[in-house]
Formats: sequence, C-alpha cells, structure tokens
Amino acid sequence: MGVGDVSKRILLGRKLRSAQLGETLLPKRIALPVFASDALSSVAYAPDEVFIMLAIAGATQYVWSWKIAIAVALVMMAVIASYRQNVHAYPSGGGDYEVATVNLGRTAGMTVASALLVDYVLTVAVSISSGAQYAAAAIPAFQHHEATVASVLVLLLMAMNLRGIRESGSFFAVPTYLFMFAILGMCAYGFIEMAYGTLPLVESADLEIAPKEGWDEPLTTFGLMILLARAFSSGCAALTGVEAISNGVPAFKRPKSQNAATTLLLLGMIAITMIVSVIVLAKQMGLKYVDPHELERLTRNGEALPDNFDQHTVIAQIARAIFQDFSPGFYFVVTVTGIILVLAANTAFNGFPVLGSILAQDGLAPRALGARGDRLAYSNGIVFLALMAIALIVAFDAEVTKLIQLYIVGVFVSFNLSQLGMIRHWTRHLETERDPAERRRMMRSRIINAIGLSFTAVVLVVVLLTKFLAGAWIAILAMAFFFAVMKGIKGHYDKVAGELAADDEDSILPTRVHAIVLVSKLHKPTLRALAFAKATRPNALEGVYVSVDQKDTARLLEEWDDRNTGIPLKVLHSPYREVVKPIVEYAAAIRRANPRGVVAVYIPEYVVGRWWEQFLHNQTALRLKGRLLFSPGVMVISVPYQLRSSEIALEREQREDQRVRPGDLRRGRVSDRSDRQTRKTRK
Repeated sequence: MGVGDVSKRILLGRKLRSAQLGETLLPKRIALPVFASDALSSVAYAPDEVFIMLAIAGATQYVWSWKIAIAVALVMMAVIASYRQNVHAYPSGGGDYEVATVNLGRTAGMTVASALLVDYVLTVAVSISSGAQYAAAAIPAFQHHEATVASVLVLLLMAMNLRGIRESGSFFAVPTYLFMFAILGMCAYGFIEMAYGTLPLVESADLEIAPKEGWDEPLTTFGLMILLARAFSSGCAALTGVEAISNGVPAFKRPKSQNAATTLLLLGMIAITMIVSVIVLAKQMGLKYVDPHELERLTRNGEALPDNFDQHTVIAQIARAIFQDFSPGFYFVVTVTGIILVLAANTAFNGFPVLGSILAQDGLAPRALGARGDRLAYSNGIVFLALMAIALIVAFDAEVTKLIQLYIVGVFVSFNLSQLGMIRHWTRHLETERDPAERRRMMRSRIINAIGLSFTAVVLVVVLLTKFLAGAWIAILAMAFFFAVMKGIKGHYDKVAGELAADDEDSILPTRVHAIVLVSKLHKPTLRALAFAKATRPNALEGVYVSVDQKDTARLLEEWDDRNTGIPLKVLHSPYREVVKPIVEYAAAIRRANPRGVVAVYIPEYVVGRWWEQFLHNQTALRLKGRLLFSPGVMVISVPYQLRSSEIALEREQREDQRVRPGDLRRGRVSDRSDRQTRKTRK
C-alpha cells in the first residue's frame, strides 16, 4: 500500500464495496439531524434579521415581530406540506430539479438546478462564516482571521463527509439533538416564567433605538408595508434547507418516501416551534437589536454607548436572561448554537453531491460528479462544493451580513418552479385516472401544491424587491452562470456523442500498418517492445532512435548490429537535442505518405512500485504520448516492463486484500474455514 493509499485509509476509512450501499442508508433518527440541520440552524440568525429590519424604523415596530413570525410559520407549513407531496411522487432524489424537468421542460429543470447549486454553496458559506464569528467571539486569537477559520472548518466538514453519509450523520446527530433540546428547553422555561409573571428582561431592554435616516418620521401605510416586507423576507431565511430532504430521499431506509415525508413533518414542527418561540420571547423580554455595523443608533438614557459595547445575538441575550442564576445553562445554549451553525453546512454536503450526480447522468455536469468514492459517497461533488464555498468565504471575508443578502433567492426560485411542476403533474395524471378515491387524493395534493405556489411566489417577489440591490443580484448572476455552464456542457456531450456514433465507414480496415518502436537503449524493455510489435504482424516495422549525441548513437548502432534483431533502425538526428518533436514529425510524415493507413507507435515504459519512482522514469514517454494523441491516424501502444519494486508493491497489495478484517466473518465476506486458515497461517 503506497503513501497515497495509507493517507486515504487514515482520513476516509476502509473502502466499501458497491454491494454495501444498503449499509449506508439512514434511519429517521439519523436522517433528521443530517437533512434538517440547515433549516434548524436558521433559528440562530433568522430572528436577528427580523429584529434588525424592524429596528430601521425604531423599536416601536417590534410590535409586528410576532406577526411576522406567524407569517413565516404559515409559509413554512405550506412548503412542508407541498414537499411531502414531492417526495411521494418523485422519490428518486431529483427533488425540485426532477419535478421541474419532467413537468415543465429542460429549461425549467436547468433553472432549478442552477438555483439549488447557488443555494447549497451559500448555505455552506453563510453557516460556516457565522460559526467562525461565534468562534472569534469566544477565542480572541481568531479575531480578524474569520475567513481562515471558516476555510479550515469547511475542509474538516469535507473530510467528514468523504467518510460517508452514515458516518458523518452519526457524528452530527448528537450536536443537532442537543441544539433542539437547548432551544426548546430554554423557550419552554421562558414561557413558564412568563405565565407566572417572572419573565426577566434581556440585557438590551433598557436601550433606545434611533430610527435610520429617512425612517424617523411617522410611517405611511406604504412605508410600513415596505418595512414589514423587508423583515418578512429576512425571516424567510428559516425556510432554507427544507428542499434538501426531497433531494436526499435515496439516502433514507425503506420505505424511503414514507420516511422522508415523516422527517419533513418533524422538521417543520420543530423549526416552526423554535423560531416562533424565540421571536415571541425576545419581544416579551424587551430586546433591542440593530445591525452590528450601526451600533451608534443604540443609546441608554439618551447617551451614546461606550466604544467597547458588544451586542450579543438574540439567542445569547435570551439565554443569559433566562439562565441568569444558572450560568452552565447559558454556556450550553450558546455553545450548541455555535456548533449547529457549523454543522448546518452538512445539509448542503449531503444535497449538493446527489444533485450533482443526477445532473451528471443527464449530461448537464461533468461525469466525474456522478462517480462514488471509496466510501460510496459522491466524493467529487463534496470536494467541488467545499472549494466553491471556500472561494466565496475568502471573497466576502466571512462576513455574514454581506453573504446573507445573497441568500434564499435561489431556494425560492426552486420552490416556485417545483410547486408549479407538481400542479402540472397532478393535472396530467387526473386526465387518465378514473378511480374516485385516487382522484380525490390527487385533487387534494394539487390544492396543497397550489397553496404552496401562492405562498412561495409572494415571498419570491418580496425577496427580489427588498434584496436585489442589497446583493441578491449577485446570486441571480451566479444562477445565470451555472445555467450557461450546464447548457454548454450538455451541448458538448451531445456534440461528442454525435461524433462518436458508429457508421458504415468505421468497419473499413486500414490499408497499411506502419509500426515504429521507440528505442532509447538496447535493453530488456526495448527488446520486449520489439518482440510484441513483431507479433502483431504489421506491414512495416522499424525501430526509431533520436540522436542527440554522436558517441551514444555510434554505440547503439554497434549493439544493434551485434544483436541482429532483423528489424531496421531509423536514426532521427536532432541538432537542438529535442526528442519528442522529431518523433511526432516522423510519424506525421509516414501518415501523409499513406492517408488510409495507420502508424502504430510502441513505447517501452517502466512500471515502478514506489510513488517517488514515478518522478524518475517515463517523463519523456508521457510528453510524447500527450503530443501523439493529437496526431490523426497515429496509434500509441504502451509496452510495460515491471521493475522489481512493482512486484513488491503487488505482493503487498495481495497480502492486504487477503487480510481478514474485524467484522468480515459476521458480514459474510469470509468463510469460517478461511478465517481459521488465515489465523493458522499467521501462527
């Protein structure tokens, strides 16, 4: 096993057979934290954004906060109900992309795919950047290095997901459940205190908020509508991640659709309860919260706050007040909240690779994205997502306030097209369905999807109107870029398929085969290549040597005559000491002399067993093959010669393959007799 194999084994674990794919499927208790962490983590920043938007016109507008929370909850309920129809109708894992493609056409499907790709990348960037800011607040050494910290966290998540969805899910399950317990427990205790009239105030309750310039006058009806629309659109960030389950249905245990639908319902109930509870408690506890870059708008008794004033997040302020006499409770809530913000990116690491593999199958993405890795995860998709997220984090210096403006545009584009596609789906099936009970079920499902479309369409319009100039245009531009790339890739694959289609001319044999064997020295690899070329019985066969030194050439010619191979040796003189160019030009000249024939170039190559030996051999052969690949009518044949180091490496690999590993007997991969024989051999 080479250094590369050892490193992969340490980082990723032992390889899994394709037949073990069933072992990686997720039960609901693991699937919930795997696919719901993104939607649940929005509780950590969606309330903050709602209060920031309302604070534009001063703290008096906080009276609308709980109503906005209810509106967001209604939209989430509609979306959850709609996606439950999706997972039953399209359980293959294509999610919104498949729904839009099947029912609305290829263009709509590509639009959805580009929107989801942008959303997944932003999910990782926003969640990790937010987690990095929590880390910087707790560890002073990380301050002003948030982008570096975030990039490292992305790489760690990438490594975890490369180990397989089940392993990463089991690892992330505990923090996600702890987060649910922390937030729900904190809110439940807060409501109990509120019922008894002992609910404390948060640390910012005694502050005043000065409205932003232009918002200090009494609001008109239109102005109030604009303010509420902005707050509502920011609160709708809580809906991101809902679509991940529809894309991850294949990862569930059977019955896949039923388990996915149940997980969706649990996600909706938990997320709605958490976000509504946090917003209501924050309002009742007197929270005052503004944009972190506008702290000068906060005052206490008409006086400006000190320069070192630190505005804590909404959840942190609530936790500090509720657990004022129990500091471990406060630290527990804040810690698990910071962790869940990092782990929220795991939802994208599960959704993006699956979507990428489906796009690859449809010819809209590089086919490498459809290949499973050693641990049966879509490794290339995971790595690609990590690199794109890191690029975004570095470009925006891990500032959440900038990245959040790009957020949720893509996901609501996919929401709308998906619901429209589902309406078309039910309408098409109703035209042929005659069973009354089944027709009633389909009509009920169509109504649910129609309600979902109505809600998401309103939200999309609001988001575009309120966030376009604030940065949403970048997300739209990125969606257009992905759309163009997918269209270009599809066009390329279609063009290549057309060129490769077999026709009658492909059965015509070449009129002549001129074989040349490249000679550097007259040693065993060269003699093997000469023998192999002779065995193929070409019309013409000759050795070719590039002369760059007269003494070496004379010595080779003398050895060639002494060996008496019966094959002529062609010497190509190279006054400028080039080796590759003379051979390419000679092969091209032979081809021009006989356009209907082919030139077969045999290249002797060493096979080595140690990674560092690769740099010491075959470099000229690699360059030559790269050049000859572009020469029409020229065939390149590698003739390997195994050095002793390659045999040692092969023996080591064989011993590794025969080794009985823990659990092999239980899984039926080795018989009891072979197990005993292996132990006996070891003794």
